[in-house]
Amino acid sequence: MANHRFQGLKLWRKLTRREWTIAAASLSILIFTISFISHSQRYSPNSTTPANNWIPFTPLTNAHHKSAFCLDGSLPGYHLQKGFGSGSDKWVLHIEGGGWCNSIESCSFRQTTKLGSSRFMEHEVQFSGILSSDSSQNPDFFDWNKVKIRYCDSGSFSGHSDSEFKNGTKLFFRGQVIWEAVIGELLSIGLSNAKKALLSGCSAGGLATLIHCDDFREILPKDANVKCLVDAGFFLNEKDVAGSPTIERFYQDVVNLQGVANSLKKDCTSRLEPYKCFFPQEFISNIKTPVFLVQPGYDFWQIQNILVPGSSGPLRSWVRCKLNINSCNSKQLEVLQDFRNSLLKTLGGFHQNPEGGMFINSCFIHCQTWMTETWHSPRSPKIDNKTIAEAVGDWYFNRNEAKHIDCPFPCNPTCYNMDFTQI
Repeated sequence: MANHRFQGLKLWRKLTRREWTIAAASLSILIFTISFISHSQRYSPNSTTPANNWIPFTPLTNAHHKSAFCLDGSLPGYHLQKGFGSGSDKWVLHIEGGGWCNSIESCSFRQTTKLGSSRFMEHEVQFSGILSSDSSQNPDFFDWNKVKIRYCDSGSFSGHSDSEFKNGTKLFFRGQVIWEAVIGELLSIGLSNAKKALLSGCSAGGLATLIHCDDFREILPKDANVKCLVDAGFFLNEKDVAGSPTIERFYQDVVNLQGVANSLKKDCTSRLEPYKCFFPQEFISNIKTPVFLVQPGYDFWQIQNILVPGSSGPLRSWVRCKLNINSCNSKQLEVLQDFRNSLLKTLGGFHQNPEGGMFINSCFIHCQTWMTETWHSPRSPKIDNKTIAEAVGDWYFNRNEAKHIDCPFPCNPTCYNMDFTQI
């Protein structure tokens, strides 16, 4: 009998360089998550939220009826914590991130992880950051209904079943159907009566938030205040330091493999090849619903996977810099500054949008909204003396204009800069 413990290893060996890119990215995010969990759980000893406040996983009850399945055919789902008091008719939804798969091999590997199967997901999770029920950690949304939507389709909730293989390969590309089924179930248990709602997401979940933002607005009451918050989901279409279009090729594979085109903005796909419309810069100007962008100027995921993917050949000199921005030499920092400048230039039009908001800090980090440490704590990153939570609250409730752009690295002493050499 074959030793199943080595099946995953065999799949890893089959991955191409571009597939390794996304696999390594998922591992980076996992490490990043673990490194913060202990901090977030220890913070605020006077918290009003019980330490054992675990939120159970709820499998979709309508999954079979809707044919909504994770990559491996297991049931997708979510974690729900009911709102209380004045927050009973208000909702915040957060879409989990975790990269994408672009080939049969990389998608098959994901079937053996929680990014492609609910069989490997935690049965319970603790909410923190924007999902916290502690007013000291989440001042504006603590009493709202809070939902964490689990990510197991690996296509930013945009894949379509007509792209599935008919040759016996058991891969389910049902991202769009999962999205519709989750929202449909939430509507039936109270979301349809929401007075206020905020759709948010991190990384690949942030991209999903942008893709589905207007659809989310359309299904809620017309008099509801509905907005979207995108955390580290603005992925740039930039060539890597060797001049290769690594991320463009990767996105092209994802879109073609999973049939994503049918979920993308039609006013974009009518003028560009569909895979280019997977990049937010090509369609954000056409989103009608107000959007807030939380984006680090030195996003470690984009630096490690878009700007400097891999570590062989001429890229070997970047290994230490990619792990710790403080290890970058002067020439490497110039390249990173150019990458940040490209982000700011690309966001120039969005900056003029009166309904939009942004928090572009100069930290070497990725997602920042779902962890107390970076969302709202005494140690959180600040711009203009405001935490991300305070800036988002100002924007959502129209208290103040909320367009915050940091000075270049290393000017901000409040930044939490990831150091992967210490993990």
